[in-house]
Amino acid sequence: MIFRPKILDSFAGYTRGLLIKDVLAGLTVGIVALPLAMAFAIASGLKPEAGIFTAIIAGGLVSLLGGSRVQIGGPAGAFIVIVYGIVEHYGIPNLLLATAMSGVFLFLMGVFRLGTLVRFIPIAVIIGFTNGIALLIGISQIKDFFGLTIEKMPAQFFPAMHTLYQAANTVNPIALGVAAASLALIIIWKLFQKRLGWLSHLPGTVVAMIVATTVASAFELPIETIGSRFGGIPSSLPNFEWIPINWGSAQYMLMPALTLALLGAIESLLCARIADGLMHDRHESNQELMAQGIANLVTPFFGGMPATGTIARTVTNVESGATTPIAGIVHAITLLVIVLFAAPLAKDIPLSCLAAILMYVAWNMGEWKKFIDIRQFRLPYQVTILSVFLLTVILDLTIAVQVGLLLAFITFVYRISSLSRCERANTKDFPELQHLHGEIDAYRIYGAIFFGAVKLLEKIEENLPSQILLIDLKNVIYIDSSGMDTVMELTHLCKIRNIRLIICGLDHQPLEMAERSGFIERLTDDCLYPDLSSGIKAATHS
Repeated sequence: MIFRPKILDSFAGYTRGLLIKDVLAGLTVGIVALPLAMAFAIASGLKPEAGIFTAIIAGGLVSLLGGSRVQIGGPAGAFIVIVYGIVEHYGIPNLLLATAMSGVFLFLMGVFRLGTLVRFIPIAVIIGFTNGIALLIGISQIKDFFGLTIEKMPAQFFPAMHTLYQAANTVNPIALGVAAASLALIIIWKLFQKRLGWLSHLPGTVVAMIVATTVASAFELPIETIGSRFGGIPSSLPNFEWIPINWGSAQYMLMPALTLALLGAIESLLCARIADGLMHDRHESNQELMAQGIANLVTPFFGGMPATGTIARTVTNVESGATTPIAGIVHAITLLVIVLFAAPLAKDIPLSCLAAILMYVAWNMGEWKKFIDIRQFRLPYQVTILSVFLLTVILDLTIAVQVGLLLAFITFVYRISSLSRCERANTKDFPELQHLHGEIDAYRIYGAIFFGAVKLLEKIEENLPSQILLIDLKNVIYIDSSGMDTVMELTHLCKIRNIRLIICGLDHQPLEMAERSGFIERLTDDCLYPDLSSGIKAATHS
């Protein structure tokens, strides 16, 4: 195991100009992260400071120890649905336990070099659950967006929709007005941002939060704020507290922790790949997983929530000129300074404004164009993406991912097995076989002989010749244990029927598999030939 954070390799040729760029980028991302961190925590059923403390601690650790130059860690929208469900079913203490356990799993994934395996998760599964989570985030914000009077929102889809329907007559027009105006301001700011000169570096979400807070405070609008619901946020450093750990709780939190770890790994490595494309750099996936693991293990002891790489903040970091992890560390310090010196101002932030910000985040998080263009994809892709989407929304993310991976696996096996084929050798290429059909037969196999394609050899068994059977494996790229067992069964059947079996072109992985299985030991020297031509020549002259 090599534990080498990217920051150690980031200072070759580092100049004062690059340092200034990193500091300015870190300040920008820190300001961007403030409303998002609070909004994600509130939407997850936690206090706003949980999101801020997570952004500070996890964000600093990910930048300090991670495998990417510019990745920004912190609370993410993808976790909202899962965290809210864990809080509702198991309580906050068990959420902290699950987060710490997920940190251990993430670290072990990095130790055992599993970072590259995350990339094998099909894009259809990723798009399906990403869009599903985005929709659930939007639904979860309807309550605060419209100012509805609801004591507690259920985590499940149908109960949540029923609760919203029952509270439809409790709309607060002022809260709705603030939310709609905030959302409109964010969109307009985004459209005209490039024309705003030095103000273009200020994100629309921050502008909307400042304007909404100022208006709500100046006119004393009758709407819910962070202060009215949570009493504000503390203007002090987070306190270290031991998590209550017992084996009984740990057993129940195993699956939630695995879900958090898997989603965190996917989200962080996808984010790192996007950053690589923007920076023309390459991250170290296993180092990134270890850093994410340490961040998620440490943060719960300070009252934090699950953290991962965040795409919006990372892209903002790159676009602001960041070149090294120093920018991410400055981002964490910026949030810490804001908490220490500006926390009292947060009590007047309207929750309807934060709901509008999350609505905007949810819309940008989803890849809705994929749904519009879904007809151009094959049926298995359509079934996978829609199944994962619907299961994420209606049932549970864990079930959705499991079903999605199963569908993707079945599709993959079907596609690979359909690409594998078995053909009788062409008599135009080998005229000596033309008058020996039924006595000497030769077959060429293409592709892979694995558990999903063993039927290729079973077809040969049904039409065995009377004297000699030749099998050309030159174009076989892979044989698994099931395929090797089928080859050995064919050999045994030929022996029983007194048919000479000749294997041609056995090389590379198929040869290695044949040697490991003991198949080569069962064959005599006159049964193996380098190609089909030499095998046919030996068969017809014997």
